Amino acid sequence: MSKRILIMGLPGAGKTFMATALKQYLETNSGMFHDEKEMAHQSYATVQWYNADDVRKKFNDWDFSQEGRIRQSHRMRELADKSQADFVIVDFVAPLPEMRYNYKADWTIWMDTIDAGRYEDTNRMFTPPDVYDFRVTEQNAEKWAEFIGQHILEDRRRPVFDWRKETVQMLGRWQPWHAGHRALFERLIARTGQVVIQVRDVQGWQGSNPFAIEQVKNYIRRDLDPIYQGQYEIQVVPNIVHIGWGRGVGYTSGEETFDESITEISATKIRREMGLE
Repeated sequence: MSKRILIMGLPGAGKTFMATALKQYLETNSGMFHDEKEMAHQSYATVQWYNADDVRKKFNDWDFSQEGRIRQSHRMRELADKSQADFVIVDFVAPLPEMRYNYKADWTIWMDTIDAGRYEDTNRMFTPPDVYDFRVTEQNAEKWAEFIGQHILEDRRRPVFDWRKETVQMLGRWQPWHAGHRALFERLIARTGQVVIQVRDVQGWQGSNPFAIEQVKNYIRRDLDPIYQGQYEIQVVPNIVHIGWGRGVGYTSGEETFDESITEISATKIRREMGLE
């Protein structure tokens, strides 16, 4: 049975470029495969790609109502089921969870590279997915096709956060999350392999901190998900201003130091450049 790959996202997000690059990567880098009897043999993967516009053209179906889009999602699944290829890639917007469920992808790639597409009805309908395997936030198809393709060929899923595993804590306002915070995160995740990012609920505190909790979380996820999905969790906490502990608590704390290229990054300056202060 073919492995089904869904590339979804708003119109103009780069789905077609990603599909082209991923198809090429899978075809040329597959090398060693296993058949259904788990007998290794040297071969290259076969990949079939169905583009949404091409499929609509073939079936002369340009109905973009909710019913028409649902019909298209079923059609994509039917085409995938008929394929004899090792992998089937489909790229279509799939704006609603029902449409993604209808396709039942083995791998889902969310192209989250733009805030809005060119069709207002699609923008209004589009519901960001809660479940996906890869979130791509820049239009660099070759780079991300290699990253994603390696995971797919090795059947290597993204990590799942383990609440019992040793974990590093990051506590802050993150108003907004920026490159300095990313550098700190990458330093800390190297310690244990996973980080819990705690967001202080401070919107409006001291006449500043303009970003709401959901905005802060979205900034963090959009930056970290492409590489670190499953290796961090975000927790909302009160406006903590002091941390105290007794003897022998079983954990350590410490300040991480960076060079000036990182320490000179200022959230206050970023807010001013955004016209928020």
